[in-house]
Amino acid sequence: MSQFQTRYVCQNCGYESLKWLGRCPECETWDSFVEEVVLRPTHKERSKSKSAQTVSSAADAAAPLPITQVEMASQPRILSGIGEFDRVLGGGIVPGSIVLVGGDPGIGKSTLLTQVAYHIARAQTAGSVLYISGEESAQQIRLRSARLGAETERLFVSVETDIERIEGHLEKLRPTLAIVDSIQTTQDGSLDSIPGSVSQVRACAARLARFSKAIGVPVILIGHVTKEGNLAGPRVLEHIVDTVLYFEGDRQNAYRLLRAVKNRFGSTDELGIFEMREQGLISVDNPSAALLAERAQDGIGSAISATLEGTRALLVEVQGLVARSFLASPRRVINGLDPNRVNMILAVLEKRLGLKLAEQDVFVNVAGGVRVVETAADLAVAMAVISSFREQPVEPTTVFIGEVGLNGEIRAVSQGEKRLREAARQGFRRALIAKHHLAELKDRVGLEVVGISTIAEALPKGLLPGGR
Repeated sequence: MSQFQTRYVCQNCGYESLKWLGRCPECETWDSFVEEVVLRPTHKERSKSKSAQTVSSAADAAAPLPITQVEMASQPRILSGIGEFDRVLGGGIVPGSIVLVGGDPGIGKSTLLTQVAYHIARAQTAGSVLYISGEESAQQIRLRSARLGAETERLFVSVETDIERIEGHLEKLRPTLAIVDSIQTTQDGSLDSIPGSVSQVRACAARLARFSKAIGVPVILIGHVTKEGNLAGPRVLEHIVDTVLYFEGDRQNAYRLLRAVKNRFGSTDELGIFEMREQGLISVDNPSAALLAERAQDGIGSAISATLEGTRALLVEVQGLVARSFLASPRRVINGLDPNRVNMILAVLEKRLGLKLAEQDVFVNVAGGVRVVETAADLAVAMAVISSFREQPVEPTTVFIGEVGLNGEIRAVSQGEKRLREAARQGFRRALIAKHHLAELKDRVGLEVVGISTIAEALPKGLLPGGR
């Protein structure tokens, strides 16, 4: 007979141990081991199962084929009716795929997916959408749908946490799309562990992935996020699914960002921007204008740069504040940028321009909650910090695009024409870029392009007179 055994599993990475450990040797997380009881088959049962699997595998195995003879099956994607959501997915939902959506509590995950479910259900001439919830009652889901105006006869609701019953609903209904809210509440009855544990999350996600691909029904899973901002559960959960999306933003801010960190069917560089309103989440068709709407035209310590998010150019406001420090070690607070990159730029400003920043607190922020991961905003960071240090306003109709080198030189960045065209579309009249790209861009965009070689050259052209 099978035997029950006790093991301890790290709830962060899934590492297993026969005894409790204070610190996980795999991910080095403290106090993350939880006791779980598992059913271990005997040696005889394992041998019998292995023999049966060997016979079955030999019978079902297909002969290897040259890759050129493999049939290329292309299926049309399912459009959600929400442009920004489809953009991040790479053009829509792929049939048979499994998507994991994570985000902070209350950020709007359920609201977004309720709207997605409604749009897809309403667009179907045949078929339906199934919304499975383990956290809310059917009445709560109905109230949210009524508030969003997302009610249709083709949207089915089920309050269920048992994975076998969920598979039964999927098999019977065969919906166009299934949404599971959330994967942490789903449980497999064959495992003697609590819902949300590593074993349960991993087993339920794997079963849903296999079932989804077998019947061709795409499944969207909602996942919890830890206080560190990572998806709760083992990292293997992200390896099981096809696409991982993060829903980001501040609940006090109206804007929300949807970002792909893994996508087997598209780019991971795309960014979706939404605005939270009373009627739900609304796609922002002109994100540059939305992010710059509250910018002070004559503000000190504010510079505009053009960054690329996938295939789209986006204008962002980089804010800098330099203040006298009364601490032995001055503070460096950086939001929306790589802290190491910003610290390097500060060192360049002190070494090449003589700015005494070692005794100053420096705060750098990208307005609107956007995170910039490329080097095109280096010049804007430098100009914002210099503007605040000298109390000298930045020229409000100028956009700054360029990478800053260790010698203070300005280097060119890719796809400059696309960035400059977006700046011209938003009403900017001049751009400071690397002189290396001046010749090929000067007469191809609708604004004045000025080439510079160093940060020092940018100061008289990018700052207004005055200050100190």
